[in-house]
Amino acid sequence: MATAVIGGITTRYDVIGAGPSLLMFSPGGFDATLDKWTTQGIYARIKPVEHLSKKYTCIVFDRRETGESGGRVERVTWAHYVAQGKGLLDHLKIQRAHIMGACMGCCSAIAFGVAHPETTESLVLYWPVGGPRYRINGHLRFAQHLAYVYQHGLDAVVSLAINEGKSFGQDPRGGPWVSVIRRDPSFAEAYARQDVERYTRLVLAMGRTLIDRDTAPGAEPEDLLRLDIPALVVPGRDHSHATSAARYLEECLSKAEYWDVAVDQQTEETAPARILEFLDSVG
Repeated sequence: MATAVIGGITTRYDVIGAGPSLLMFSPGGFDATLDKWTTQGIYARIKPVEHLSKKYTCIVFDRRETGESGGRVERVTWAHYVAQGKGLLDHLKIQRAHIMGACMGCCSAIAFGVAHPETTESLVLYWPVGGPRYRINGHLRFAQHLAYVYQHGLDAVVSLAINEGKSFGQDPRGGPWVSVIRRDPSFAEAYARQDVERYTRLVLAMGRTLIDRDTAPGAEPEDLLRLDIPALVVPGRDHSHATSAARYLEECLSKAEYWDVAVDQQTEETAPARILEFLDSVG
């Protein structure tokens, strides 16, 4: 693994394979580490990096505030995640790339396409998050963290992060910076000294603006409608990955191809082949 400092924050990344560049925004919600491409749910089953790296240079990384990447206490927006991805491409001296997102990574991918269309060769959007249950559960997660802060204080959040070792998704009490607290003692010390009221306002705004609609968040529909970028949309079907969110992105992206296939038919034999077919057609 390698690291790069992007906007003052360390990013852990890996480059796998050879061929045209494919920047991959990891699945995993608020625990979007590069290993999720091989260990989590459907991605462990379809093995996208193993297959795509045979023809493409796969660039995978720990999203900021997850895994071995660093973080900063600020109101994190989709633009911050875009800046990390673009900064990584700049670090690698890559001027143009295919952009793939999975799960919550789809939000970063579409935001990347809107912000940097000149850099975006195509978009692959696998199981985009969205739907009313996703919004409700996402807001609840932030609320549970703040309730813990009010009841026990920021010192208790630090102790929880260090002693429990769970992600924000696994235990909302630890909050969005839990992995950075656990890894970086100086960050943890500064985190615990924050003013609770100011921290609360920041976290409230972060949760509300990241998860701001009952469909796929990440970019405004008017901006998506203006994009002239080929896209492949692959639907999920559960409480976090509503099929309606995938259909919404199909509607908003004028050059979208929608792979209308049931989840149980998305296998190691079918899914990587479909993605490769799409990438080859626009490369």
